[in-house]
Amino acid sequence: MADTGPLQLDRIDRKILQALQEDGRLSNLKLAETVALSPTAVLARVQRLSREGFILGYEARLNADKLGAGLMVFVEVLLDKTTPNIFEAFKAAVQVRPEIMECHMVAGGFDYLLKTRMADMNAYREFAGTVLWQLPGVRETRTYAVMEEVKNTTRLPLK
Repeated sequence: MADTGPLQLDRIDRKILQALQEDGRLSNLKLAETVALSPTAVLARVQRLSREGFILGYEARLNADKLGAGLMVFVEVLLDKTTPNIFEAFKAAVQVRPEIMECHMVAGGFDYLLKTRMADMNAYREFAGTVLWQLPGVRETRTYAVMEEVKNTTRLPLK
């Protein structure tokens, strides 16, 4: 699917996206009231926004503390080689690890930035020794344990 970009969104599309970012469980009827359209028109717009890739899906945000994953750790990863096969092997290995919440290839002094979640520092130490340092191509890591989560959102600014 070609990237159509945000230029095809009108004011009502943006209002729909904003409302769904605030509450993904919003009923079609309530969404229609919020944007002042008929439920049929709103449903058609939401279906189009999903089909065109503006809406990627819906999920519940869970409380990591209550679910035994209260420690967040960011990890800089430097690979020993930056060849296509090492990149692909690393990306494939990261995909299957549930402790790795996010993985971003970055420009700068290291290759990847990982966001991980575990129960505590003992669990992280075990993860580092048995998983992290065994990932394909890893030469060096730097660990940053989060002391306080100041802001955490997935909402995009919609102008």
